[in-house]
Amino acid sequence: MNKVINTEKAPKAIGPYSQAIQTANGFLFISGQMPMNRETGKMAEGIVAQTEQVLENIKAILNEAGYDFKDVVKSNCLLDSMDDFAAMNEVYAKYYTEILPARAAYAVEKLPMGVLVEIETIAYKAE
Repeated sequence: MNKVINTEKAPKAIGPYSQAIQTANGFLFISGQMPMNRETGKMAEGIVAQTEQVLENIKAILNEAGYDFKDVVKSNCLLDSMDDFAAMNEVYAKYYTEILPARAAYAVEKLPMGVLVEIETIAYKAE
């Protein structure tokens, strides 16, 4: 049976979706995370700060479900501009140090609320 994962340590969904869904077979699907600080309700500014905030939001959701960055098997990084790829990548590398997940990174025409980066994540942990 699927389990909805929500934490007060990450921003609430801005639409009709869950922060994450955990499946009975150990997968955790985390919706694309925005660079909003849950405590202040404000968006981080600049690609470095936005990437850090997105990854902190992902970390909060992973932890709520009992997972860690080493359990992440796939990430999709959506960027407002590929000009921000190197800076995003530098921050991303600080969070993924043990096991590097499969990943795609691409630019999209426009992200919600005018943000520069959004990252969705899939994690797996054998039960």
